[in-house]
Amino acid sequence: MVISSQPVGLAPGAPDGASQGFEPGVDLTSPNRNLAPLTACVDGQGELQVGGCRLSDLARSYGTPLYVLDEATLRATCRAYRQALANHYPGPSLALYASKANSSLAITALVASEGLGLDAVSAGELLTALQGGMPPERIVLHGNNKSREELALAAEHGVTVVLDNWSDIELLSELAPGWNQPVRLMLRFTPGIECHTHEYIRTGHLDSKFGFDPDQLEGVLRHLAGCSWGRLTGLHAHIGSQIFELQPHRDLAGVMADALQLAIGLGHPVRDLNVGGGLGIRYVAGDDPPSIDTWVAAVASAVAEACLERQLELPRLLCEPGRSLVATAGVTVYTVGSRKDIPGIRTYLSVDGGMSDNPRPITYQSLYTAVLADRPLAEATETVTVAGKHCESGDVLLKDVQLPPATSGDLIAVFATGAYNASMGSNYNRIPRPAAVLVHDGVADLVQRREQPEDLLRYDVLPSRLVPVP
Repeated sequence: MVISSQPVGLAPGAPDGASQGFEPGVDLTSPNRNLAPLTACVDGQGELQVGGCRLSDLARSYGTPLYVLDEATLRATCRAYRQALANHYPGPSLALYASKANSSLAITALVASEGLGLDAVSAGELLTALQGGMPPERIVLHGNNKSREELALAAEHGVTVVLDNWSDIELLSELAPGWNQPVRLMLRFTPGIECHTHEYIRTGHLDSKFGFDPDQLEGVLRHLAGCSWGRLTGLHAHIGSQIFELQPHRDLAGVMADALQLAIGLGHPVRDLNVGGGLGIRYVAGDDPPSIDTWVAAVASAVAEACLERQLELPRLLCEPGRSLVATAGVTVYTVGSRKDIPGIRTYLSVDGGMSDNPRPITYQSLYTAVLADRPLAEATETVTVAGKHCESGDVLLKDVQLPPATSGDLIAVFATGAYNASMGSNYNRIPRPAAVLVHDGVADLVQRREQPEDLLRYDVLPSRLVPVP
């Protein structure tokens, strides 16, 4: 028996990085403002379920660490973007999933079925998108250092190529003689807009490796006007990631409308204006991001007004949500191993994963929210630090969080891990990558097999001269 048949969320009164339990009343229309997936609930035995599946059962079946992705939350987020664009933008629109957040065949198939497009940044992400069923005309290829092979793959499949620099232009012009039709192009430039986020994920300021500088824009546009091998159909700019502010996105609209006016004036058939993504999510109780609807409304109205002021026909509005699309749908389940109490200083709970399956805390000092999967409503009476198993002192997943007393064998569920966990993971210390399951209506579909230690040797080559002699 399930205690609450309604979707439930983490109590908003809990301190940052900690959880005191669950309560009803999550925002069903904007999952990026919730701490837990929409389907998270506590069953009659007091255990945590997601997608109708008890996390402890999933751990027994698939092992830990385990990535759990809630299909209902991911579909709801796709629909929230699609509906918000339809409600607030009077022209055509398309949301592109920024697949760098979490790239897999299953996620591609799901977002494609919801009518979204996809943003890829490598041959691997592009192949995943194509084999996952994403129509090529709804895919764009980004990247500040694309290889000849990546550009050729995109062009051969009719994927839009985002020009990031002169190298892209030179390589495409060399490859062009082998193609039957012009390549669809989008031009990326840096808008010079600062926003408050981690310096590593600010991409819109002038000192950035991405895109052409604003003072290069006219020269590039004039050059492309004489390139028969390509057809410029879009402009792109992006200002960063995990952003809670709206004003930088409003400012971006005017900058992009000026660029659009310039491009059209030079004869380019530009119909797409891609404002990137960057909307943040709620990782801990103190986070307060705008809702998806609020973000889209701000962007859409700013773009429409900027185009009206310049007497421009409304372009197709594109955006690229990644984190805000998939993060809240994800939960990672760990098993507690050793415990170390340092009187008066700290208590460490070590788990069977860490920086190889979630590098964000050690990279960005990111905060998360967690509960004990088998006792999510228990009173949190201890302050502990949840550490990973890697040979790094900085391998800490949650520092000084409040949890109920936990011992070896207990399960910890960490929320909002659907973005930049699996995709940024590694095999550091030769630790295999976790399995991943997609849960829905009480069913768990395996979408990523767990690596085994022997898998890590697959690409090693031992020269014969180094083979030990018996």
